[in-house]
Amino acid sequence: MHIGVIGATGTIGSRIVTEALQRGHRITAFSRDATEAGKGESRENVDWASVDVLDAESVAAVLPGLDVLISGYQPGNAARDFADTVERSIADPSVYVTAARALLAALDRHPRTRLIVIGGAGSLEIAPGVALADDEELLHATLDGLGLPRGYAASVRGARDGLNVLRMSNRHWTYFSPAESIAPGERTGRFRIGGDQALRDAEGVSRISAEDAAVAIVDEVELPRFVQRRFTAAY
Repeated sequence: MHIGVIGATGTIGSRIVTEALQRGHRITAFSRDATEAGKGESRENVDWASVDVLDAESVAAVLPGLDVLISGYQPGNAARDFADTVERSIADPSVYVTAARALLAALDRHPRTRLIVIGGAGSLEIAPGVALADDEELLHATLDGLGLPRGYAASVRGARDGLNVLRMSNRHWTYFSPAESIAPGERTGRFRIGGDQALRDAEGVSRISAEDAAVAIVDEVELPRFVQRRFTAAY
C-alpha cells in the first residue's frame, strides 16, 4: 500500500514510517519542511514532501496515489522540543479543529482515500458517556501525573473537538487515541485494543510505547476495523 504520514519526524509518526516499511509498504513522509526533514534519509520506498495540514488545498495536492493518509499533526515537534509543542498547543487549542476540517475538505476531492488521525487520550471515556476531558478535577490530576501544566487542559479539549468534527463526516476516517502515557520504548506487539473507553492495566495505569502504538496503527491500515470510529491501544 502507499501510505502518507503527516508528522513523519514525530515520536509516533517516525515509528509508523519504520513499522510500515518493515511490512513492505511504500511511504510518502510529510513534514512542514521536507527538504530539511528528509536530509540523510537513505531507506528505500520513502519519499519526502512538504504539506501544510491546516490548508485543505495543500493536503488535497498530495492525496493522489495514496491509499491511506495518517495525520500525526501536532503544533511543533514534540520529539525535538516537547516544551515548545506544549506551549503552542495551549496557545491555540482550536488548531485541531482547523486541521480536521482541512483534512476532510481535502478528502472531498479524493473520497476513496482513508484518513487516520492520531489524537489524544483526553477524549476517551472514563465512565459511560463521560470523557476525561469533561472531568476537570480528574483531568488536572492526570496532567499533574504526566508532568504537564494544567493549562494543557485547553489542548486536550481542543483535540476532542477535532474528533467531534470527524464524527460529523461521512468520509473514511479513523481516529486513534493512544494511552494517557506514551513514550519511546519497546516494540512488543502485545497490547489490548479498545474503542471509546480508556484501557488501564492492573495498577490502573494507561500506557503504551510509541513503537506499539505504531504497530496498532499499521494493523488498522492493513485490516480496517474502525472506519468512522475511534479506537485506542494500551497494555
